Amino acid sequence: MEVSRYPSTLRHIFDVPNLILCRTPESHHHQQESQDNNNNIDMAIEAWYMDDSGDDQRLPHHKNPRVFVPLSKLAEIGVMYWKLNPSDYENDEELKKIRESRGYNYMDLLDLCPEKVENYEEKLKNFYTEHIHGDEEIRYCLEGSGYFDVRDKDDRWIRIWFKEGDMIVLPAGIYHRFTLDTTNYVKLMRLFVGKPVWTAHNRPQEEHPARKEYAKNFIEKAGVALEAH
Repeated sequence: MEVSRYPSTLRHIFDVPNLILCRTPESHHHQQESQDNNNNIDMAIEAWYMDDSGDDQRLPHHKNPRVFVPLSKLAEIGVMYWKLNPSDYENDEELKKIRESRGYNYMDLLDLCPEKVENYEEKLKNFYTEHIHGDEEIRYCLEGSGYFDVRDKDDRWIRIWFKEGDMIVLPAGIYHRFTLDTTNYVKLMRLFVGKPVWTAHNRPQEEHPARKEYAKNFIEKAGVALEAH
């Protein structure tokens, strides 16, 4: 991928430690065939365009036929991704480097499951309401799995399957939502710059400063630049 083809508002996401940018499930499958014997397979995150059905939100919601989204496309809308080792997160030097370079000085852990969360179904419903934040949303999956849904520049839903070892950053101002999958369990690390603010601003938020900045940086400028190529 040629970083120079992107506007300066996009280039900053490439300049972070060990950021994974582009791998689809299909390309990973071919890589796995050639690496099965070394037991060191780097499993990239999976993402796809969602269907429009009203079925259980915990289901995958693939289109038919399936339409996968490469990580390079997620990068174009500001989403960042790393694959880390959750079994030793307390001593992970790679995680430390990311936190230092990004200024993530706050950290806590959160278990989401019916047994540990009061009013679980109600809270899951709130998580699944489309919203933005005024700051980045940084999540690292230590156990379990779930789905982050994000809007692309054409307002279509992309579903990101968030599994053990996945760390993602959603930029401030991006419309998104979260749900667990059918496992009904995820253990998260939450990171933040400074004092954490968890306030969600439900859509519409077109006049919110974070939304305006996001639209300027990742929809308007990026859209023009990408169409030109």
